[in-house]
Amino acid sequence: MYDNLGRCIEYIRISVTDHCNLHCRYCMPKQGRTIPHTDLLSDEEIIRLVRCFSRLGARKIRLTGGEPLTRTGISDLIRSIKAVSGIEKVTLTTNGVLLPSMADNLKSAGLDYINVSLDTLNDETFFYLTQQHGLSFVKTGLLALQKAGFQHTRINCVPLRGINETDIPRLAELARNEEINIRFIELMPIGCAYESGLKRIPIAEVKSILQTAFGPLKKVHDLERFPGPAEYVQPTGFKGKIGFIDAMEHRFCANCNRLRFTADGFIKLCLHSAQGLDVKTLIRNGITDTALCQSIADIVKQKPAGHMFSAPQASHEDKRYMYQVGG
Repeated sequence: MYDNLGRCIEYIRISVTDHCNLHCRYCMPKQGRTIPHTDLLSDEEIIRLVRCFSRLGARKIRLTGGEPLTRTGISDLIRSIKAVSGIEKVTLTTNGVLLPSMADNLKSAGLDYINVSLDTLNDETFFYLTQQHGLSFVKTGLLALQKAGFQHTRINCVPLRGINETDIPRLAELARNEEINIRFIELMPIGCAYESGLKRIPIAEVKSILQTAFGPLKKVHDLERFPGPAEYVQPTGFKGKIGFIDAMEHRFCANCNRLRFTADGFIKLCLHSAQGLDVKTLIRNGITDTALCQSIADIVKQKPAGHMFSAPQASHEDKRYMYQVGG
């Protein structure tokens, strides 16, 4: 599946719910979730879409939310997606709170690896950011992933000015003795990220903090089958890698290989753009698989060349909050 710029789209991020058991300040506004349960896609509808995506050339599926582990039957859904011909990898992004009780089931369902969103190792900062107590569950969940046999676990941190600077080297330290990747993701101007008064720390500054703590950061290549936007480095003596996703300063749009699919059934062509396709309505109005695949292929041709985060607000800008878009 190719867009008009020749980019091969083979990676689909599917949000399975807008519900979350945390209330992170840069993700969810005070009023909380807004999508009625009946507007969420059923397992059968998601599987049908995955089959269409596979026919069009998609090879990797990532399940997101909200918090995907709050969706009833998530392990069964993973198992069904893994069974779709042509899908090579199924992964999931989670806040980690439910991992202590679910890691084994996720592994047996065939999940390939997991991204854990974690911005701090400090209890008070965790509560400030998420407005919930739960850091101990996340820490236990990381251990549960190891015991269940998961490899290549990623920890995603959003560096925030005046909030978690001291956590940057502490989180990176987790990769010293374990083959996990710690990734620092620049705060993007989406939804309530800036409405809440949070300010980003530029990735160049994050690198400087890490160099001061660990010395030279040797650049390494990510050999994953489906390359993403992260640039990886490895300090001397580290088993794991440290990654940087620098969307604001260094665009990686020219190599974008993904689509996002919201929990209420809308294909998003770009994280910051409102362009896309209401697939749920097509499905519930009885569209055939052949016509559905063609509709998806047609809309992919309109994928924007770049994210335009720095452009003035315009009609193309998506007004959804991050928990509605999918992480």
